[in-house]
Amino acid sequence: MTSALPLFSRPTPVEPAPRLAEALGLAADRLLIKRDDLIGLGGGGNKVRKLEITIAAALGSGADTVVTTGAPQSNHARLTAAAAARAGLRSVLVLEGEAPSRRLGNLLLDDLFGAELVFAGERGAAAVAVEEAATRNAHLIPFGGTSATSAVAYRWAGEELLEQVPDVGTVVVAVGSGGTMAGLVAALGAERVLGVATGAVADARAVVAGLLAEMRGPTEALRIDDSRIGRGYEHLTPEVRRAMSIAARTEGLVVDPTYTGRAMAGLIAAASAGDLPGGRVVFLHTGGLPGLFGHPDLQHDG
Repeated sequence: MTSALPLFSRPTPVEPAPRLAEALGLAADRLLIKRDDLIGLGGGGNKVRKLEITIAAALGSGADTVVTTGAPQSNHARLTAAAAARAGLRSVLVLEGEAPSRRLGNLLLDDLFGAELVFAGERGAAAVAVEEAATRNAHLIPFGGTSATSAVAYRWAGEELLEQVPDVGTVVVAVGSGGTMAGLVAALGAERVLGVATGAVADARAVVAGLLAEMRGPTEALRIDDSRIGRGYEHLTPEVRRAMSIAARTEGLVVDPTYTGRAMAGLIAAASAGDLPGGRVVFLHTGGLPGLFGHPDLQHDG
């Protein structure tokens, strides 16, 4: 049985979004928001579910430090630092690229949680993370906190959602490192999960299918929209900016430019194309708000 360290109160709420539904051409009572962004630890977000498993593994190994990787505005890295602080562990975050001149968004919170930041430069974060872990009594957490073991957290989340919304027809979710979608598919079936690729991995379909194969879940007929990436993971597209505005101006709902903004754009496109089979539609809000304040495409002078 998978061990987990409790880090938040569950279930996370499910809220109606009637004005957003009507803006998308759906019946007012058909669209719901699953608020994993309201998980309290570290500024909120879905990564905490997986960290309940990975931090438990770190404690079980006798490590006093966790090491993980990500982009400079990584939500996973920020929440790893917060979860490590909660568990009494040190954290080392190995981030891609060079150190910025100013620490904004998630980087500001990384500092606040006491993380040691290492910028990998041209060497690549994964290789540097292995080296950093080897010099310490450390537990290495993979990119996005994702493995077939930690993805079980989102199988549990899918079961939680089924108790809240028994008639769920489609769950729309951003696909980063793949674990969230894989867990949901394991719980709900491939036909009820629409993943929206963010560009965090080169082949989202292959990554999710690989995780599901290890979890002994369905690997065929995965529903993944990979047309919302634009120029790349780190860039904001006009379509995503529009989706962010629609969510904010209909429901006061803030989605971020990298993950949930792309997922919202995917939801809007699916609604327009009639690609939302019967039953309730649930948008899984995975968090990411701090990254909005560090995104270069959203920074401007007043």
